[in-house]
Amino acid sequence: MQRATADHLLRDLGSELGDVLVHELQSPCRGEAAIHEQRQRVVELRARLEKMNSAAARQLASLADQFVPKSVWVVGGDGWAYDIGFGGVDHVLSSGRDVNILVLDTEVYSNTGGQASKATPRAAVAKFAAGGKQVAKKDIGMIAMAHTHAYVAQVALGANDKQTLHAFVGAESYDGPSIILAYSHCIAHGLAMSAGMEHQRLATESGHWPLYRYDPRRMREGMNPLQLDSRKPKLPFRRFAERETRFHMLTRSRPDEARRLQALAQQDIDERWHLLEQMAGMGYEVEEL
Repeated sequence: MQRATADHLLRDLGSELGDVLVHELQSPCRGEAAIHEQRQRVVELRARLEKMNSAAARQLASLADQFVPKSVWVVGGDGWAYDIGFGGVDHVLSSGRDVNILVLDTEVYSNTGGQASKATPRAAVAKFAAGGKQVAKKDIGMIAMAHTHAYVAQVALGANDKQTLHAFVGAESYDGPSIILAYSHCIAHGLAMSAGMEHQRLATESGHWPLYRYDPRRMREGMNPLQLDSRKPKLPFRRFAERETRFHMLTRSRPDEARRLQALAQQDIDERWHLLEQMAGMGYEVEEL
């Protein structure tokens, strides 16, 4: 509403402000360099408005910052994104609006005592999953990609910091909804927090947390929108799981059940990787409209 009012006032005062400045202020503005230039134009706009003695000029001066694009980020945990707030996440992704979502995924309800959530992986022990989570983790990344017009990335800073940076830059520059799923080690995992970055690397090497970016802009250039940024899993899931208490405690209390669930968890990983490989390997062509 404020931007619409600013645009209306700018058009009304266009003859006094100058056509060139008005045109530049209303032109699309993406990227850090373009935003910096737009801020300079806003400074020039305010300088010209100060010389104009009218209520419209004063109102436009108060709204001048509306011409500088704002970066809107929604930040939350997996309990919110996968469970109680998923309807809102889906609504944002469906809207087509330029809103960025960052999910700090600890795979458990960390802030309320460590209850199992839809983000909890199979075989992990948590409150309400004392015998190990029986079903696979919800794949919110795949759900987001199904929208086709949303930017989607899965990152782990300890596994690949460069890929993480590229994902944030891509999400920020994308003119539409975006979601970044960030692996977040947690005390509820039962590992030393000082070893968190190394454990993130193992999460990716085991395939438990594959790295990828889905950028719809690539389709316009005839390229596959999905890029796999991690290699084929080379570490067995059990090797990754044995370092965490949430998996290891079931091995000690119910070893047979632990082996069964970890075998199923390994199957989940293999099937998900196979699907991602197939999707990333598909060819795309630009259709002439």
